[in-house]
Amino acid sequence: MLKINFSLFVQIANFLLLLFLMNIFLYKPIRKILARRKEEINSFEGTIEGYQNRSDQDEKGIEEGMILARKEGHKEKENFKRQGLESEKGILQKASSSAEEKIGNAKQEIENKIVDVRKALEDQVASFSEELAEKILGRSIQ
Repeated sequence: MLKINFSLFVQIANFLLLLFLMNIFLYKPIRKILARRKEEINSFEGTIEGYQNRSDQDEKGIEEGMILARKEGHKEKENFKRQGLESEKGILQKASSSAEEKIGNAKQEIENKIVDVRKALEDQVASFSEELAEKILGRSIQ
């Protein structure tokens, strides 16, 4: 059993002294280190949040820039399409006018040849009709 005597009080005093010394030399420095570490962690967390916000803003800026670039690209594409259509119309107009000119020239040549052939045929018709009349009548016509 436990006997209460002077050694018990010495042991309690020894325990309290040891507790006091350990508090001064061991626990307080560890608590200070833990407090500094907690402050550093909090400052790092604040820095991380700042960087996270900044990266979010940069990401939004990049997305907005991409949207703007797509819009500008679409405008450029439409502009190129419009220019292509205009140049296509010009080329088609030139080609159609050139074709019409060639067709007109060909028609004129054909008409000229028809006139020449008609004159030649009229001359030949006169001589053929004389020959035919001579053959039908059996004598020469003069």
